[in-house]
Parts: sequence; C-alpha cells; structure tokens
Amino acid sequence: MARGITESDVHTAADELVANGDRPTVERIRAHLGTGSPNTVTRWLDTWWKNLGLRLQPKRPDLKDAPAVLAELAGQWWALALQHARESILEELTDARQTLAAEYDELRVQQQTFAEEASELHAKVTASAQSERLALTQVAELRQLINQLHSQIAEAAQQRASEDKRLEHVESARRTLEARLQELQELARSERESFMEHARSVENRALRDIDVARQEAKTAKLELTALRKEAATLERKQIETIERAQASASNLRQELASQRARADAFETQLSQLRDLPAALEAAWRERKPNDKKPSRSRRVLKAKS
Repeated sequence: MARGITESDVHTAADELVANGDRPTVERIRAHLGTGSPNTVTRWLDTWWKNLGLRLQPKRPDLKDAPAVLAELAGQWWALALQHARESILEELTDARQTLAAEYDELRVQQQTFAEEASELHAKVTASAQSERLALTQVAELRQLINQLHSQIAEAAQQRASEDKRLEHVESARRTLEARLQELQELARSERESFMEHARSVENRALRDIDVARQEAKTAKLELTALRKEAATLERKQIETIERAQASASNLRQELASQRARADAFETQLSQLRDLPAALEAAWRERKPNDKKPSRSRRVLKAKS
C-alpha cells in the first residue's frame, strides 16, 4: 500500500461513488482515493458488499396495535420484500464479484505484461550498456591504431627522405666514376698509340740496321719479334683491361666501393705501362754486346738513337 489505506477509506469511497450514481469498482475506488493497491481495494470492497444488505435493510414497522389480519399480511409483505431485496442484492453481489474477478484477472494480465515489458526493457538496457562498452573499447582500439599509423607514416617519410639523399649520393658517385673511367679510357688509348708509334719506330730503326750489320740481323730480328710479341701482349692486356672496365661500369650502382678499388688498381697498371717502353728499350740496349770498338753500324744506330 502506498499510503496505508484502511477498510473505512474503501467503504467511504464506495458510498460516495454510489451517491454519485457510479458503480463501485476497484479501479474507480483507486482513482477516487488516488492510491491503494488492487489486492487491498478488492479485499475491502468485498466486505463493503457483504455489509451492504444489512445497511440497506429497513426497520420492521411496529404493528402491535394493528389488526391481526393486517399484521399477518404486513408480515408476509415484509418477508416478500426482504426476500426480493435479498435476491436482488445477491444478484448484484454476484455480478459485482464476477466483475471484480474479471478486473482482477485483467489486472494480473496487465501486471504480467508490465513485468515482461520491464524485463525486456532491462535486457535492452543491459544490451545497450554492453554495446556502449564494446563501442568505447573499439573506439579506443581504433584511436590507438590511428596513432600507430601516424607514427609509421612519419617514420616512412623519414626513411624515404634518407633514401633519397642516399640515392643522390650514389648518383653523384656514379657520375664521378663514369667521368674517371672516361679519362682512364682516353689515357689508355693515348698510351697505346704512343706505344705502337714507338714500336713502329723501333722496327724501322732495326730494318735500317739490317743492311749495315749482317751479323746482328738475326739477333735484331729475334729481338724485334720478341718486342712485337710483347707489344701484342701488352696491347691485348690493355684491351682486356679496358673491356673489364667497361663491363664494370654497368655495375657501378651496386659496387661503388669495389669499383673505386678497381679504378685505383687500373690507374696503377696504367702508370706501370707508361714506364714499360723505356724499360724495354733499356733492356734491349743491355742485351747488345759491349765491344771495346763498336762497329760503324752500332755507332750509326747509337747516333740515330
């Protein structure tokens, strides 16, 4: 009970409803009182209906001075009136009880419906709370993932900038090496032409000495043949060296460090090749016999030299 209604409150409300021409029901009494549980109102309304017959029963008139026949008829009429009133009240009471039972059943159905709806609402609220927690968790995970992606993007940008700088350095080194290789090729070509010119000069000089020095012809021819072989060998080595340098130029981007070492080695070989003609000529001079009186042909050869 919301405010602790009493039996008197329910009976008074029922009387006031009847006085207004309304049939007292559980809902009307609760609406009239503004409070009260259906079970309590139903219980006190049953006692109101039980006491209604006694409250409505009129007092029997005093017929002690009336004739016997009239008193007997009045008694019969009174008994009939009471019986009729009792039957009417019982009929109304039965109808009221049936109405109350129907209303009570309807209230129970409504109460069950309200309970089911409350359970569904509670389940929905619980599901919504779980969905909200799951959504918050997913949002936090997405924010963390976004932060990680931003960090990865920044790191990738830094790596790309570093890679661009490294590629620029590699390209600059490649251009430098290509220029150096071109210089080495030009130098090798010039050295080879000089060597060939010197070889031809030596050959011509030897041919002119054939007519003057018959005895030295065989030796000069052998020396000339050896010199030609050495010149061809040197030329072949130079060509092979140039071809290796050209083949190595295509791999400059992958082998910059090793190419520098090869270029340095190639430059060393070229510097040695520059001194080779002088060394060969000195060796050729040392092979000639050291006579105390050189022949005329030797003096002419030396003068020409």
